[in-house]
Amino acid sequence: MAKYLLLKHYRGAPASVNDVPMEQWTPEEISAHMQYMNDFAAGLEKTGEFVDGQALAPEGAWVRYDGEGRPPVTDGPFAETKDLIAGWMVIDVDSYERAVELAGELSAAPGAGGEPIHEWLEVRPFLTAPPTITE
Repeated sequence: MAKYLLLKHYRGAPASVNDVPMEQWTPEEISAHMQYMNDFAAGLEKTGEFVDGQALAPEGAWVRYDGEGRPPVTDGPFAETKDLIAGWMVIDVDSYERAVELAGELSAAPGAGGEPIHEWLEVRPFLTAPPTITE
């Protein structure tokens, strides 16, 4: 089994077929979308392939270490972050091909007008070992 991150983007990916921003959806369309996501996750829980998933709030800040005895430095939030990343799901599957298959199914979540979004999802494997350094 290998873990993959299915990353949902608000923007930054190629435009989806049903490219109506969520802030323009009706409450019913948002509910249908969220129900699809919940049902999708529940199906993966039954097969043992679901690890976790979360939608992200638009608030946020950058934080970094600023030296011994000093408080962390914060900055933000930055529009690029809240506009880019909508949420994620972690899956644990037998193959990359299965991860792609599931991402395709998730891409069919309904959007405006109840039609599938056909959004692009980023599929990224978890790093399981440090990279090998060759000289």
